[in-house]
Amino acid sequence: MLAPISISLASLNITTMAPMLIAIVGALAILCIDLMKEGLHKSFYVMVSLLFLLLDLGAVVDFGNVFLKSGSVLGMFDMMLIDGLSILSQIIIVAGSMLFIPLALTSKRFHEYNYPEYFALFLFMIAGFQFMVASDNLILIFVGLETASLALYTLIALHNRSKSFEAAVKYFTMGALAAGFFAFGSMIFYAITGSVEINQIALALAKDEYVNIGFVLVAVVFLLGAIGFKLSMVPFHTWTPDVYEGSSAALAGYMSIVPKIAGFVVAMRLFEFLVHSGVVWLQVVLYVSVVVTMTASNIWALVQNDVKRMLAYSSISHAGFVMAAILIGTTQANTALFLYWALFSFTNLGAFSMLWVSRQKNLIPGQSSDHPYEKFAGLVKTMPMAAIMIGLFMLSLAGIPPFGLFWGKIYMIGAAVSGGYTVLAIIMALNSAIAAYYYLKLIVFMFMKEPIAEYQKYYLMNASLSLKTIIGIAAIGTIFAVFAVNPLLKVITLFVYNSGY
Repeated sequence: MLAPISISLASLNITTMAPMLIAIVGALAILCIDLMKEGLHKSFYVMVSLLFLLLDLGAVVDFGNVFLKSGSVLGMFDMMLIDGLSILSQIIIVAGSMLFIPLALTSKRFHEYNYPEYFALFLFMIAGFQFMVASDNLILIFVGLETASLALYTLIALHNRSKSFEAAVKYFTMGALAAGFFAFGSMIFYAITGSVEINQIALALAKDEYVNIGFVLVAVVFLLGAIGFKLSMVPFHTWTPDVYEGSSAALAGYMSIVPKIAGFVVAMRLFEFLVHSGVVWLQVVLYVSVVVTMTASNIWALVQNDVKRMLAYSSISHAGFVMAAILIGTTQANTALFLYWALFSFTNLGAFSMLWVSRQKNLIPGQSSDHPYEKFAGLVKTMPMAAIMIGLFMLSLAGIPPFGLFWGKIYMIGAAVSGGYTVLAIIMALNSAIAAYYYLKLIVFMFMKEPIAEYQKYYLMNASLSLKTIIGIAAIGTIFAVFAVNPLLKVITLFVYNSGY
C-alpha cells in the first residue's frame, strides 16, 4: 500500500499567487455586490476596480523587493515563477489597466460600462495575463491565455456597435485556432522532453543530442503561430484592424498594449533559449518575421483612410519592432523591450483615447468608416488643445526627439547594433522613417486643412475630468520621458539581468 503524500502548506508558497488572487477576488466581489444591490452607478464599480488594481500593484511591487533581495521565487509545485520578467511585465499590465479603467466614466453613449459584469470580466482578464507572465509552465500559460482571451472576446462584444459582434466573432475564431496551435506545440515538447516547464525543456534539449530536430521544428512552428497571433505578427495579423475598428477607441488602445506585453514575455521564455543554443533555422524564421511584420504593416498603414485602422497597423509595426529584441537575445535587447513598451504604453493609450474627441454612434451619409482623416481636418481651429495632444502623440509614435518613444527606438536600434545585427538596425531605422509619413499625415490634416462642417457636431467639446486626467498623464509621460529614461533603464536592467536574461 502506498504511503500518503504529505504536502505542507508552506511548501506550496501560495503567496506567489497573491497578485492574481487579488484581481480574481475583486471580480467576484463586483459580481456579489451586483447580486445584493442592483442599479449601482458605474462610478462605484470603477472605484472598486481601481482599489483592487492598486492592491494588485502593491503585491507585485512587494515581490519586486523580495526578488532584488533573494532572487526568483517559485510556488504551487514550481508552476508559479516570480522573477524579474514577471514583475516588470505585471507592473506594465496593472499600471496600464489602471490608466484604462477610468475611461469608463468618459461617455454616456456606450452602454457596456453600465454592466457590472464588464468590470468583473476586466479583472478576470488581468488575472489571466498575470498568470501568463508569472509562469514557465506551458499548461499554466495556456490557462492564463484562455482566461484572458475569453474575457476579452466578451468585452469587445459588449460594445454597442454593429461591428462589435463581427469583431468579437473574428477574434474568437482566430483565438481558438491559436489556442489549438499552442496546445499542439506544447504536447510535442512534452512528448520529446517529458516536461511542460520551459526551463526543463531547455535542459532536456541541451543534454539529449539524439532529440529529433524535426519534432522541435514542428513544435516551435505551432507555438510561434500561437504567439504570433497574440502579437499580431504577419501573417497572423489579419484580425487586428477589424477587431480594433469594432472595439471602442479606448479598448482598442488597451488591446494594443497589455495583451502584447504578456505575449512578449512568453515568447522570450520560449524562444530565447533556442536562439542562444544556436538553432539557425529559428533565427532565420524570427528574422524574416520581424522584418516582414515591421515593413508590411507600415506599407498597409500608408494607404489607410481611417485613423483607427492606421493606428491598428501602426501597433502591428511596433510589435514587430519590439519582437526584434527576442531575436537579438541579449540583456541590452531585453532591457530595451521593456523600456520601449513602457514608453509606448503612455503614447499609444493617449493616441487611442484622443479618438474619443470625435466619437459617433452612427455614420453620416457618405462616411465609410468611424474615424476618417477628414473628420480631423482643421481640428486646431475647433479644438486647439485636442489637436496639440494628438499631434504630440503622433510625433512620439513617429520617434521624433525628444518625445517618449524616440528613446525607446534609439535604445532598441542600439541593442541591435551591439548584438551584431547591423542590417536589422538599418531596416528598423528605415521603417521608422516610413512610419513618420502616415503619422505626419494626420498632423497635416489637423493643422493645415479647413474644418468640414458635417463632422464638427461630433467633436467632444467638453471632455470629462477622467478623460482629461488620463490624456494628461499620457502626455506628461510622453513629454518628460527623457528625464525618466535613465532611472528606468537602471531598474529594468537590474530585474532583467538578475533573471538570467
